[in-house]
Amino acid sequence: MEQVTAYIGIGSNVGDRLAYLQGAVDRLAKLELTSVTSVSRVYMTEPFGDPDQERYFNAVAAIETVLDPTELRSACKAIERDLGRPDEYQRWSPRTIDLDILLYGDLCIETELLSIPHAEMHRRKFVLVPLLDIANPEHPRLLRPIAELLKSCGDSSVPVRLAKKLKISRIDQI
Repeated sequence: MEQVTAYIGIGSNVGDRLAYLQGAVDRLAKLELTSVTSVSRVYMTEPFGDPDQERYFNAVAAIETVLDPTELRSACKAIERDLGRPDEYQRWSPRTIDLDILLYGDLCIETELLSIPHAEMHRRKFVLVPLLDIANPEHPRLLRPIAELLKSCGDSSVPVRLAKKLKISRIDQI
């Protein structure tokens, strides 16, 4: 399989949120046949769904991988478990870490377990703003660049860019 650029949304609103985001980036960098090529700034955002919880820290990582989408999803789920997220959880509940495949090249796939591009990404500023920090890819279903989707996004939230940055660990540094 050839190398593909994928974008992974990363979020946390429990405990040391920045450490969980960094842990996720570090573990993505350790994935076989995968490298992290860039990471957005960190943004603080209001929780989606249940407002009675801590604010989220959100970021997006760009990766180059030869893992297929199903393998990448499994790897992301393993990273979530490794960072303390249970396999079963209530939708929109607080979480130590959340990893979502936002885009995988220009692939469109819809299965019971996997939706690429992420079904709600064009409606969520906490995804679009950090993604636009590192790239402006075209949404393969809507056929519009991310910058254009952000301009027309109905989400009224205001992601707050934090001064904190995540580091991209190279495999030989880990």
